[in-house]
Amino acid sequence: MKRRAGHKRKAAEPTIALINVVFLMLIFFLIAGTVAPSLDETLQLVNVEGLDGRPPPDTLILHADGQLSLRGDILLPEEINISDLPDVQEDDDGQIALRLIPDRDVPAVILLDVTDQLRQAGATQIWLVTERGLQ
Repeated sequence: MKRRAGHKRKAAEPTIALINVVFLMLIFFLIAGTVAPSLDETLQLVNVEGLDGRPPPDTLILHADGQLSLRGDILLPEEINISDLPDVQEDDDGQIALRLIPDRDVPAVILLDVTDQLRQAGATQIWLVTERGLQ
């Protein structure tokens, strides 16, 4: 009588170790979430859901053809006096910030030329206002 060779059983994968790691991660995130400081309970945040997204009226607008306008009047970049513009902010360090709203179709070369001319006119910082910034 011959005995059959026994089949070796494959060892089970260590799923208990995986469960322990997941459980420890869960505990960690629960504790980390409760330790984080919460906002003041009486604070009510501003709701901007119904606001219209429109550009500020006192900001330079760069059109697709390269023309600059302010309040509907066409301006030449070389004739702009930064101190006469209404939407210019100067901080304590003497940095002059200017907002510019470029048209989506303005070629990058024109945009760079206009920003260079505005810097030569005295602007040290030029902020480009984009569609997402207006929403």
